[in-house]
Amino acid sequence: MKTIDELLSEGVAGKRVFVRADLNVPLDGTTITDDGRIRAVLPTVRALAEAGGRVVVASHLGRPKGAPDPAFSLAPAAARLGELLGADVAYATDTVGDSATATVAGLADGQVAVLENLRFNAGETAKDDAERGAFADRLAGLADLYVGDGFGAVHRKHASVYDLPARLPHAAGFLIATEVGVLKKLTDDVRRPYVVALGGAKVSDKLAVIDELLGKADRILIGGGMAYTFLKAKGYEIGTSLVQEDQLSAVTEYLERAEKNGVELVLPVDTLVAESFPDLKTKAPAHPTTVAADAMPAGKMGLDLGPETCTLYASKLADAATVFWNGPMGVFEHPDYAEGTKAVAQALLDSPGYTVVGGGDSAAAVRILGFDEKAFGHISTGGGASLEYLEGKTLPGLAALED
Repeated sequence: MKTIDELLSEGVAGKRVFVRADLNVPLDGTTITDDGRIRAVLPTVRALAEAGGRVVVASHLGRPKGAPDPAFSLAPAAARLGELLGADVAYATDTVGDSATATVAGLADGQVAVLENLRFNAGETAKDDAERGAFADRLAGLADLYVGDGFGAVHRKHASVYDLPARLPHAAGFLIATEVGVLKKLTDDVRRPYVVALGGAKVSDKLAVIDELLGKADRILIGGGMAYTFLKAKGYEIGTSLVQEDQLSAVTEYLERAEKNGVELVLPVDTLVAESFPDLKTKAPAHPTTVAADAMPAGKMGLDLGPETCTLYASKLADAATVFWNGPMGVFEHPDYAEGTKAVAQALLDSPGYTVVGGGDSAAAVRILGFDEKAFGHISTGGGASLEYLEGKTLPGLAALED
């Protein structure tokens, strides 16, 4: 895989460099609530601009239906990128139309432009190779070189991620190079004990990675909404908690395999419960109660780890040489249900081992809950991409960057 350092050594001055970034930031209207993904691509954009490249940044945001939708415009991200760069950033109001063509043509050496949301064109996500390729052809007409740096999208076989690199000389940006290096430490050169903490709402989102980790991790801690499917598989009452009935047989098999393989699969011993899901807009007090994991009332809903589980999980992380964490431990957006996620984050900070926060909601939680990002070994920008890499899958966006 060619690196951006090699590309820069060959010279990019005067050349149009297409940077596939991941600017898929959370928005409250037009206000960015977490700019972590924009900051992550800054080193690549800045290096190319300072070397005289004419930098064309492109990304998706959300899941529009293949047509323009103001709710998913990249205008706020473009403005924030300019603020972080300390320079004017041109903004094209389309992807491959008149505005994009004129905006790119108007760039001088060292200047940066952002194209509108790539998913406003149906060709970006098309399953049909010809349709996707046709869109990639039009994107290629805007550039001389390609730099892949949107790690959060490399598991997608999309035009700007998979097809476009085949049409231009290409290299991996700083972010992707860093992400791949980190993930290799979790797969090829693991220091032990290797402890994995998995949370989030749905166990189905984590089945494949659990399947893989049962042969690699020493200890797996389960939290979040997915924990209640595990608890039900053990025969416990879980009240009205989130459960995926269709995954119970798979979870039961994983519990049995973990014991057979000598992998310590740790479940909550107590949980915070309430009668209903909390109001995340008003953050009104929820008044949860704590119950043992095997004594949940039938009419209650589990929403976070209990205090004994927080202490237990911290102890299970204390001796880790390598830690991977993906998925919040509870409904962390509400202050009454943030303690489980805080406890795991703090345990990672206290751990002497190499700690990786696996992107997505867990990365957002670290920032929202006020933790120092630099204190962790690495915070990934791609939750889904990180998981698929750990599952052993070939990621289209990385394969496309291989020479």
